[in-house]
Amino acid sequence: MRTALVYRALGLGDLLAGVPALRMLRRALPRHRIVLAAPAAQTRLITFAGVVDQVISTEELAPVAWTGSPPDLVIDLHGNGPASRDLLRDLDPRRVIGFDQGDGPAWDPAEHERERWCRLLVETLGAEGSPDDVRLPRPPGPASHTPAILIHPGAASGSRRWPPDRFADLATRLAITGTPVLITGSSGEHDLAEDVRRRAGLPPEANLAGTTDLIELAALVDDTHLLVSGDTGIAHLASAFATPSVILFGPTPPALWGPPPGPHIALWRGTDTGDPHGSHPDPALLRLTVSEVTAASLRLLREPSGSLPPTVPSA
Repeated sequence: MRTALVYRALGLGDLLAGVPALRMLRRALPRHRIVLAAPAAQTRLITFAGVVDQVISTEELAPVAWTGSPPDLVIDLHGNGPASRDLLRDLDPRRVIGFDQGDGPAWDPAEHERERWCRLLVETLGAEGSPDDVRLPRPPGPASHTPAILIHPGAASGSRRWPPDRFADLATRLAITGTPVLITGSSGEHDLAEDVRRRAGLPPEANLAGTTDLIELAALVDDTHLLVSGDTGIAHLASAFATPSVILFGPTPPALWGPPPGPHIALWRGTDTGDPHGSHPDPALLRLTVSEVTAASLRLLREPSGSLPPTVPSA
């Protein structure tokens, strides 16, 4: 059987933004065995999604532990730089597909992330599909929590983290609705989540940071009434399960990473793209007030299945 290796060894949000392209690839190459190189923590999530045949655990820009004959085809869904390109060429494939190489199209820095990778496959393989095809099946296992409001204060970089005192103020206001408010995060974000919990006066059990693996977090997002977070991986889980979500954008605009149409409100007060790897909250993010985030949250709690545009600019 012919093999196709897809390289996307990035974060959770990157993986989920690549799901539409992976589905297109599956349809375009029905007789290929499709292998995804991605971080080990994502293996269970992408396996149950059913869009690839195998996952090879690979950290970002690390060599792929490929064994056996060279792959017939490799697809670079990592970026358009030489680092990932050279890693894939080292596998000696028959063909490499990627931006700005071979017969691949030109990279467009202003393109939305989901649309970018779908376009790559349309122009190189004639693949068909929609960039909005992000939905995942319900995660395995029973629901483990009472439906709640999830607040996720963390993000990979400081420039994408709304201040914890504002998240705490938001949590206090949303708790008045009577729906339990829970704070989520990774084990490394436990102290941040605890700070938000304490400021908001929530009970100790409201801090779930570090208590769930990725599949359990996905199930929690699927069951919840509302998610409020910055532009980070859990926001893409809300898109994958059509969970109502309010996403706080900055420094990167929703035009590049925003959710698909659905019960999602993307709040953005920026004018251009800032540094997504900065250490301090981006000015665009700081322009978002607790009152407007609360108003957007209450709107979704009242009309969770209402038809909303993917982005609602802040007034």
